[in-house]
Amino acid sequence: MSNELIRLSNVSVSYGNEEVLKSINLYIKNKEFLTLLGPSGCGKTTTLRVIGGFETPQSGSVIFANKDITHLPPYKRNINTVFQKYALFPHLDVFENVAFGLRIRKVKEDEIKKKVSEMLNIVNLPGFEGRAINTLSGGQQQRVAIARALVNRPQVLLLDEPLGALDLKLRKEMQIELKHIQQQLGITFVYVTHDQEEALTMSDTVVVMNKGVIQQIGTPQDIYNEPKNAFVADFIGEANIIEGTMIRDRLVDFAGVRFECVDTGFGEQTPVDVVLRPEDMKLCQPEQGMLTGVVTELTFKGVHYEMIIRNGPIVWIVHSTICEPVGTTVGLTVAPSDIHIMHKSPPDGLSHHGLRLKGR
Repeated sequence: MSNELIRLSNVSVSYGNEEVLKSINLYIKNKEFLTLLGPSGCGKTTTLRVIGGFETPQSGSVIFANKDITHLPPYKRNINTVFQKYALFPHLDVFENVAFGLRIRKVKEDEIKKKVSEMLNIVNLPGFEGRAINTLSGGQQQRVAIARALVNRPQVLLLDEPLGALDLKLRKEMQIELKHIQQQLGITFVYVTHDQEEALTMSDTVVVMNKGVIQQIGTPQDIYNEPKNAFVADFIGEANIIEGTMIRDRLVDFAGVRFECVDTGFGEQTPVDVVLRPEDMKLCQPEQGMLTGVVTELTFKGVHYEMIIRNGPIVWIVHSTICEPVGTTVGLTVAPSDIHIMHKSPPDGLSHHGLRLKGR
């Protein structure tokens, strides 16, 4: 693959008896914004550390630009890292923090001034050269850390939950800022987060991980609209996941009703999991509904209402800009294209395929 930059092949990492990465396979393209997403302890930060050279796998290899760098120390890799804690030098001003790597490389003074000035412009901190680190806000400190990491123009920037310490409004602003910086510089970003919205907002490619295994790799749209298993469906946004039976191509039975859908290739009379996103379930009059139920809970969420609608043992989460009062019997409809069919998950809840979707 001509634009492949990094490949992890059968990489495993263990701490004592705990296997935190289980023979993962992943490739990262040049100039790609790729996000490793998953809950705490899923292996995403360990994967980042393997790429950066801070962790050596017990087995497997790390290939960078067609060269094996598995045992190469971090300082010999054309890769820089921004940590959640930023790790800025408090005794140095903004200029000297950003210039630190250039001075180690013994770059000439006029070139240092030019590069630092350019980088502070890119991160929207012009004129901050003489400021002390302890006078900066969290967001400004983060921008300095990014400028310091990028001033040497590495091929790859690793970011380990860099927005975790920021408030919600600033975090959303920095999501847009980081994506803009990545596109402007044409550098590969590998980003770690447990925040689903962050991953969907910023990424070209999302890698969903759980228990040291890659669950799914795809575009944000792929991951959200076509989850490969129940873990991905449940972790990426809210989802109604219900057991069903694939009667045949484009016909599925769940909740005691047969529905037309668009999925094929599952065979006939096959047990499956069915995913319905809350925003795809539409309210209607009971007599017009494919499904019916009683509203048992109603919560205003700002841009929509969240309703819990119960029919016997089955409970649906529904998001809508209109609502019905608690106690009301309602109908529900769902379009064939909004019914997503998945193979039943293995007993451990894991998918053992770390493969990109077709077209990726």
